[in-house]
Amino acid sequence: MQDLKVLTKEEKEGLDVPRISEDQVAENSFGKKVYIESYGCQMNFADSEVVTSILQENGYVTTSNVKEAHTILLNTCAIRENAEHKIRHRLQVFTHLKAKNPALTVGILGCMAERLKTKLIDEEKIVDLVAGPDAYRDLPALLDEVSDGQKAINVFLSREETYGNIEPVRLNSNGVTAMVSIMRGCDNMCTFCVVPYTRGRERSRDLPSIIAECEKLFQQGYREVTLLGQNVDSYKWTSEEGQLVNFAQLLEAVAIVNPLLRVRFSTSHPKDITDEVLYTMKKYDNICKNIHLPAQSGSNRILELMKRSYTREWYLDRIKSIRNILGEECGVSQDMIAGFCTETEEDHQDTLSLLADVEYDFGYMFAYSERPGTPAEKKLTDDVPEEVKMRRLQEIIDLQRIHSANRNEMWVGRKVQVLVEGDSKKSKLHHFGKIDSNKVVVFPKGNEVKGDYVFVNVNHCTSGTLLGELC
Repeated sequence: MQDLKVLTKEEKEGLDVPRISEDQVAENSFGKKVYIESYGCQMNFADSEVVTSILQENGYVTTSNVKEAHTILLNTCAIRENAEHKIRHRLQVFTHLKAKNPALTVGILGCMAERLKTKLIDEEKIVDLVAGPDAYRDLPALLDEVSDGQKAINVFLSREETYGNIEPVRLNSNGVTAMVSIMRGCDNMCTFCVVPYTRGRERSRDLPSIIAECEKLFQQGYREVTLLGQNVDSYKWTSEEGQLVNFAQLLEAVAIVNPLLRVRFSTSHPKDITDEVLYTMKKYDNICKNIHLPAQSGSNRILELMKRSYTREWYLDRIKSIRNILGEECGVSQDMIAGFCTETEEDHQDTLSLLADVEYDFGYMFAYSERPGTPAEKKLTDDVPEEVKMRRLQEIIDLQRIHSANRNEMWVGRKVQVLVEGDSKKSKLHHFGKIDSNKVVVFPKGNEVKGDYVFVNVNHCTSGTLLGELC
């Protein structure tokens, strides 16, 4: 096994708490108990809900107590090196459980499983099962193989699998918001990204199953759905009658399920988000005015090396269209990478100036992490020193924090509609929820309950939260 870096206190604490696991059914002393943890993007969390559904149909029950589990499954991320370090560290934590109970099955699911394949079993002796993102229907059979004393693996990538006919089991649900997968895979082949190799080619889920899932969620009391995909804007599905449905049409179909059902989506690719999508968002009040639009860099030279298929000017034109069609209040968030291969100080300044030009509401910002097997790893040199990457990353974070505060300040003194999601993390005397543009609002409780829409007067803010009182 490769050497592990020393984890921070925060990382260690994060590993001690399961990211996804919950008792889903009544105690069943005869059931095979499975404990699931998920890491990484929303797609992984949504996949764990599919995995749970498949396993429950085959006699398994889930548990939040790892010590009573017969099977431990880690649904993994491979987007950055540190994500894989976390999984390897977590496996070390589970080693003592395996020593006490040799019959315990430990499985690795998801992107890390797909990337490393049999190497995982070779390098991590504790691992009994490896399953890629398209192999979850095969999990019961794979677990049977492990029960027979064998190691089990399925990392076949499918051109058709969408899990469209599987009803997810909502894990750690607040009963108000839910994720709905609409497509899988990615065809963009950005040089830094491992996703096309771990999740395969793009394929879209059929429209009827998406609408049926959203309708059922609303009937069950959910009031917000987030449509998920690596690149939702490239959604394309053709009906048996030959009718082509694009993302704008899907968005409209979900919006008319019920006007009380909020609709969000993630993630958009700058080259694919169309004015048709923006005008559809404007047409329906329940489609949230919030767009996650990853830029990755503000430098045209770096964007070309990344094979992002757009220029800085194209990106800013898309921002201009968002502002013109949806207004200045529309929330826009970003992904940004600091220190990509050959990035100069001038390139970095281009990124900072893009941040200044757009003034994003929020951002996900990372130092470049070279991933084995990607075009960047094969053809480019990761030549920016680590200390330079981290300094540039901090400058990006610092500027984004200022912009987040500025964008929140514009809401102070205004009345906003909030969908109540539950108790505030800091006080049981307060509720929290989000407004249309995805900003979190915290306010003292009244008579409202989870799932209600309420109006709040915003009287204060931080860089991350709006604070107010019920109207």
